[in-house]
This record gives sequence, structure tokens and C-alpha cells, in this order.
Amino acid sequence: MKKLLTMIALFGALSLAGFTVHAQDKPAEAPAATAPAAAAVAAAPAAATAAPAPTPNKGDTAWMLMATVLVVLMTIPGLALFYGGLVRAKNTLSVLMQVYIVFSMCVVLWAIYGYSIAFTGGGAFFGGFDKLFLSGVTADSVGATFSKGVVIPEFVFIAFQATFCAITPALIVGAFAERIKFSAVLLFTIIWFTFSYLPIAHMVWYWDGPDAITDAASLDKVTAAAGFLWAKGALDFAGGTVVHINAGIAGLVGAYMLGKRIGYGKEAMSPHSLTLTMVGAALLWVGWFGFNAGSNLEATGTAALALVNTLFATAAAAFSWMLFEWMIKGKPSMLGAASGSVAGLVAITPACGFVGPMGGIIIGLVAGAVCLWGVNGLKRMLGADDALDVFGVHAVGGIVGSILTGVFVSPKLGGTGVYDYVANKVADFDMGNQIISQLWGVGTAIVWSAVVAFIAFKIVDLIVGLRVSEEVEREGLDVNEHGEAAYHM
Repeated sequence: MKKLLTMIALFGALSLAGFTVHAQDKPAEAPAATAPAAAAVAAAPAAATAAPAPTPNKGDTAWMLMATVLVVLMTIPGLALFYGGLVRAKNTLSVLMQVYIVFSMCVVLWAIYGYSIAFTGGGAFFGGFDKLFLSGVTADSVGATFSKGVVIPEFVFIAFQATFCAITPALIVGAFAERIKFSAVLLFTIIWFTFSYLPIAHMVWYWDGPDAITDAASLDKVTAAAGFLWAKGALDFAGGTVVHINAGIAGLVGAYMLGKRIGYGKEAMSPHSLTLTMVGAALLWVGWFGFNAGSNLEATGTAALALVNTLFATAAAAFSWMLFEWMIKGKPSMLGAASGSVAGLVAITPACGFVGPMGGIIIGLVAGAVCLWGVNGLKRMLGADDALDVFGVHAVGGIVGSILTGVFVSPKLGGTGVYDYVANKVADFDMGNQIISQLWGVGTAIVWSAVVAFIAFKIVDLIVGLRVSEEVEREGLDVNEHGEAAYHM
């Protein structure tokens, strides 16, 4: 009976999110595009007297197809193996299953209503419903990039952004690993994806695109129609706020609300396979090149800059974490090196297309040290059983990277500066104002995600319950939740 109620609740939530919203569908608006690291919807039809509409470049299209595949690789198997190795053997399959199915479910939700809410016009906090079920999108539809007159196929953009929306909730599951019901994971994901991921993606990345800006008046119009944080000037090239702070804060809330694992602090809870964790971390690093460099939406020098920063910052963070851990604990660990590399990937994400290589290395070095403190000293201060350190790596690393983006984007420090689409050149840079804009992004993501996560966990607890029984937790989630075992002795 309980399983039946769970399935009814899940299908009810899907129906409410998708089909009920469809009844409110509005007349089609002028198609739009978006902002740093992620956005571009169908371009408006050219007037009869206008120049021929731009067509996608095959090189850009091929690069974005490959970048999309790389982000899938970083989630399944990358993230799944990274998390799977960190838990105890009796819970390995449960974590693999959670990552795999959360990713799959969110991709479907993205096609039904997520893309429309995130990347069509509607308001400062939520988009519209014109693209529900990908209505009106064909193989000939195009979306804007960050260069005037340059487009890519809209389907490519939809698929690329689907991987972003799917990996973000999958990151969260590490915070409450080894004690949550599988049904609770799915129901929480539906609610949080709808009311936290989609609006924050819209706030940070939605705008009407570069071709809509020709003079100061048109810029004012674009700003008025853009997402709340884009209008504030917050820079996030590939998801420091949208993905990492968003997920890290939700993970911390979940760790508090589910409580500590049985025996936490008293029994050994060491990772059962650092080999799997190292393989997962390596796949994350490889896949992250698509995540960051792909967010340029074009195969240009900026994509190359994002790739170089992803390489350098990650290496710097792995070395920084290892070195500080060696100094503090007396031995450098494989777990520390792997964790450091992920911290570097997280921190460089918002900055990768905006800062120079030396700025990227500094961000990596800082992130390695700060995130090491985040999973040790800060974690003890907070008193939460964040099982796989989602908050300490993703939220802390995302905050560090987002704020430092406002510093190292400065052309005087090797950054690209902020582009002025009215003058068609890099604008005069004010570091103080840019840091304030970055703080707007960080603060909004923290508060929004925390509130939505708290409400979502409360709802899930009332419907299906959050935590497995003590008996199930002691025996392991693999056998009890999924009827399987990762290893047979």
C-alpha cells in the first residue's frame, strides 16, 4: 500500500508540474536568448526586407554536440562512481541508482516543462510556458550565442542545458547518502528541480540575446525583460550559482533534516573503494571540459580559455588540497587529491570564460585550501552529517569561485572584462560594483535554495517519509531498497 501511495504521489507531482501548467499556456512571445554559460532560445524570424537569417556553423554545432556528451559522461558514470566509492559497500548501489535515475528523470522533466520555464520570457524569476513539451522546436530552429549574428541549433542548446539541470539534483544526494528512502529522493527532486533549479537558472542566465541590443534604449529593454540576477550584472559562466551553490545549500538542509547516520562519529564510515572514487573524479575532470568550455556555445577562443582555466585551476586545487592536508595531517591522501580536484572544478566554473589563466590558478589554489577547511573545520562547526561533503565542496567552492570571478574578470588582472553590446567592446571595469553583483548572485542562490529545500523535504516527509528504518540502515540500502548487492563475496 505504501509503495502504491508513493507511485501515486510521484505521478501526481509530474502531472501537476507538466499538464496543469499547459492549461495556462500563453500566446507565443518573441523568441529569446540568454546569458553567461547557458542560454539561447529560438531566434526571431527575419523580416522580409532584412538580411538573410544566420545559419549555424557546422564547427560550432559539432563542438556543442561533443560538449553535451562530455557532461553526460561527468554525471553517469563520473559522479556516480565518485559517490559510489565514498560510501560503505552495503550502500554502493543505492547511490549509483540515485544518481542514475535522478539524472534520467530530470532530463524528461526538462523536455516537458523545464526548458520553457528556464529559458523563455515571463518574468524576472520564472520564465513562461510557450515551449512546454518543446512546442514549436524543430530541427531548423536556432538559438542565439554570445556573438551577434551567430546561432546554433536549438535542439543542441536544449540537450546541453538538459545535462546541467540533471546533474544538479544528482549532486545533492551525496549529502544524505546511506539513510534516505529512494522514493523520497525522487519526490524531493521533482519539487526542488521545479521550484529551485529552474527559477535560479532563469534568474542568472535568461536574457533576450546580443542581437536585441543595438543602443542604450534597447539595452534597457533587454535588462527589464531579463532574469533577476542577469539584470543585477551577476556573472556565472557555467553554473557556480545555478549548479553548485544551489545544490550545496540544498544538501546541507537535507543533512540537517534527515539527521545523522546511525553510529556517526562512533563507528568507522570510511570510503569502501577509493579506486572507484579516483576513477569517478578523473571522469568528472574530463567531462567538465564540456561543462565549462561548452558553456561558451561556440568553438572560439573563449571556449579555449574556459578549457585552459578548467585544466589549470583544477590541477592547482588538487595540489593545494594535497599540500595543506599533508602539512596538517602528516600524510597526503588520494581522497584529498580527488576532493581537491573537484573543489577546483567547482570554483572555476563561474569564472572559466572570464578570467585569465593566472587568475584561474589562483582561484584553484584558494579553493583547494578553503574547501579543505569546509569539509573539516566548518563541517564540525555546523554539526551536520553531510555524508559526502556536498556543502563543503560545492557550496563553499561555488561561493569562493563566484566572488573571485568579480575580482579576476578585471582586464588589469588578465581577465576578459565585461562586454558592452551597445559599444561592441569591453566596458570600463569597476571591481567594487562587480563584486556587489556577484554577492547578489551568491546570496540569492543561498536563500532561495535553502527555503525551497526546507519546504520540499517537509512535504516529502509528510507524504512518503524521508528516512529508512534503523534496521534497513544497519543492513544497508542496496539489499533493502533495491534487492541487489554491489559485491558478492
